[in-house]
Amino acid sequence: MRLFILIIALIAGIATAPAQENDTLVSLVTCYPGHDIYELEGHTAVRIRLNDGTDVAVHWGLFDFDAPGFVYRFVKGETDYMCGWMPWSRFVEAYRHDGRRVDEQVLDLTSEQKHRIVALLENNLQPQNRVYRYNYVKDNCATRPMQIIHEAIGDSLRPGPCMFDTWSRPTSFRDVMRFYHENYPWYQFGIDLALGSGIDYPLQPAEYSFAPLLLEQQIAGATLHRRHIARPIRTVVAFPADNVVEDPTPWYLTPMAVCWAIFLLLLWATIRDQRRKRVTKWVDALYFGIMGLAGLLLTFLIFVSVHEATSPNYLYIWLNPLCLIPVVFIWLKNGCKVVFCYQIINFAVVFTGLACWWWLPQSANAAFLPLVLGDLLRAGSYIKLTYKELRKNQ
Repeated sequence: MRLFILIIALIAGIATAPAQENDTLVSLVTCYPGHDIYELEGHTAVRIRLNDGTDVAVHWGLFDFDAPGFVYRFVKGETDYMCGWMPWSRFVEAYRHDGRRVDEQVLDLTSEQKHRIVALLENNLQPQNRVYRYNYVKDNCATRPMQIIHEAIGDSLRPGPCMFDTWSRPTSFRDVMRFYHENYPWYQFGIDLALGSGIDYPLQPAEYSFAPLLLEQQIAGATLHRRHIARPIRTVVAFPADNVVEDPTPWYLTPMAVCWAIFLLLLWATIRDQRRKRVTKWVDALYFGIMGLAGLLLTFLIFVSVHEATSPNYLYIWLNPLCLIPVVFIWLKNGCKVVFCYQIINFAVVFTGLACWWWLPQSANAAFLPLVLGDLLRAGSYIKLTYKELRKNQ
């Protein structure tokens, strides 16, 4: 909060600083990933050096976590980030303290182009313009600087290649996320649960700039009328690129291992039920209860949230509030028929969704498979055991 107040107090300083055309240096600054979830793709800033001694870093990654309703508004998609600035020395020292590598790419532009960039940054820093609606992949700390550069230079700018251009198949936003979240499988599990098919289409070259490290690669090879616009990358803070990356999650704690363990427990309970000729109610109540709660979350994200990428989400075929039906009716004396009808419909819908998933425009986390199979297993077991009981009571 103190940083936020300082930025507001200093905005007038950069807005009134003379934008000298001569000796002005404009650089794209790339900060490598950190420990926190919101740092896993890194960060981007623009460095401005004027000949009057002004040396500042402008970036679009500020938010006030203490703002009223921040968590609710973040989940709903009403996430407001801010454009701010700080002295370059303080900016660099913060990343040096965190052990994060920082690269700088000086942009080889004309005086007029640099003047336009400075003017656009000054406009972004104005109180009425500094707040923007953050979007995880379409409008963030990396896309904003690229937008500024495009506005100042023009549409003739061509981004250079990035590492994903060498892939033999089309790459989506989700593919890029999975690459950078390799050591954070539970975080990616949550992303794959919450975000739907809106992040699964093949990316155009310009869309890779949503990730700071990919933006750095694209700027390194970017051309304007066949002329490169950036000088060679200079490392300002020299730490290994993976200095703060967590160690890989042990295989037995990954979502895949945990979900297959859950499936094995469900398989054991199902075999036991078939031998005993009766349903273990607490197993179904617990399992379908967890899925129902996840379904409530997806309902909020799909129908209430304004996040662009949360709808449509084809996981709703499997995770929806109707999963709570057996949680309640399985304990009621006359609820057997309700649960029986639900499980027949549930089995048919989930089985069809699983069989057709290859043709749906959404990539699912591999760890979802054992959970879906567990759903089918428990539904089929309940149908088989209850069918015989219902026929006896007719």
